[in-house]
Amino acid sequence: MAGKSKIIGAIDVGTTKVVAIIARKNENGSIDILGYGKEKSIGVKKGTVLNLPETVKSISSAISKAQQQAGVMVKEVYVGMAGHHIRSKVHHGYIIRENEEEPITKEEVARLIKSIENLTYDVGFEVIHVIPKSYTVDKISGLADPIGYIGKKLEASFHIVIGELSPIRILRRCIEDAGLKVKKIFLEPLASAAAVLTPEEIEMGVAMIDIGGGTTDLAVYHQECVQHTAVIPFGGNSVTEDLRKTLFLLEREAEKIKIECGHAIAADQSLEHKVAVVEGHSGRPSREINFTIIAKTIEYRMTEIIELVIQELKHAQITNKLAAGIVITGGGAMLKNLPQLIAYHTGKDVRVAYPRVSFTSESFKELNNPIYSTILGLIILGFEDLEEELANNPEIFTVEANEKIEHETQKETSNTPSGKNELKKIFGLPKNNGISQWFNHFSEKFFSLKEYNMDDPESR
Repeated sequence: MAGKSKIIGAIDVGTTKVVAIIARKNENGSIDILGYGKEKSIGVKKGTVLNLPETVKSISSAISKAQQQAGVMVKEVYVGMAGHHIRSKVHHGYIIRENEEEPITKEEVARLIKSIENLTYDVGFEVIHVIPKSYTVDKISGLADPIGYIGKKLEASFHIVIGELSPIRILRRCIEDAGLKVKKIFLEPLASAAAVLTPEEIEMGVAMIDIGGGTTDLAVYHQECVQHTAVIPFGGNSVTEDLRKTLFLLEREAEKIKIECGHAIAADQSLEHKVAVVEGHSGRPSREINFTIIAKTIEYRMTEIIELVIQELKHAQITNKLAAGIVITGGGAMLKNLPQLIAYHTGKDVRVAYPRVSFTSESFKELNNPIYSTILGLIILGFEDLEEELANNPEIFTVEANEKIEHETQKETSNTPSGKNELKKIFGLPKNNGISQWFNHFSEKFFSLKEYNMDDPESR
């Protein structure tokens, strides 16, 4: 591949799964997925890490699979965060400019945002995002971008996202114990929104609802700005647990029935004559469960979640500004009749959203699913962050590759001087540092992957 490309990694540590992706952005702006790995999440509940060793194990396995498939390693990753400890606030701030006759600069806007980031909002909390909603220059208000305007006072309204220190530190520790460094943390609903919303929806006004396993995440946009975010501590796992308790099922049985037989509206007459067969245990006979009974259990829980979303929209005073309606994504969005149930309770148009990311390889078609909206959104936001960082500091290290990174290429170049120099460039090592004992050990471990076959599904 001619030219330069940038490679980043991202990890979504969810309640039901841990997913890692390594991706590349080419000069033409397209994103290519190089590798991904997925593992069951055991140590996370409702978006918060409760079992550190199990979470580290899942992260290590997921990133290892992604690196094997990509044929390249990453040192830093972008990470998503949700959980009931997340809070959002609206804050106003301003600076008085020294020279009011000169146009406002990018540096002055950055100084205003930095002053907001440095404020203490609640004891024991850390700022995750400071997102400008609109700017005012003297008496000119409602500005999306104040750069170039002239005035004495530059002020803005900000959407602030904060999270408890302890869960954030534990998540960072998990990533670090897996041998990685956290490049930046993004709030998961913002990542999902980046993956599924269109520019027109963001301008018109839209509520994005990501129904995950442990939480339901909300991000509300209007006039191209974030207006509100929230994390509701109920999700698809709550539905599974309700089915387990109500219908006296094993957890795996309840999850299977939810996916294969679940509907969100019990009044659907087509369900009356359908039954799910559950095998008996310990010599007991199998039994039948009517689809209507299953749907009643699901509808009750989903209605509760929808009502909590409506409360958040009312609290943010944004309900009447959602001209583009509601967009749902995440694994829970795949429940049959759920869009109709949400439309009934909210009076808004509802659509199920898939990630707006094209996949150049058939190997990654599986990712074209609402389940992966968050991780793909992390990749999108990660590249935006990297490009902003490069614009501010062109000398920072980025991964550059002049040829497609494949295991066959590694076989041909790993034992040649030029091949070793290329690897030094990829891994950010100085060109003239010699081959240390550490690098020898590392190379032996990495190139033990040479037998891995990208074309063989059994080896993935």
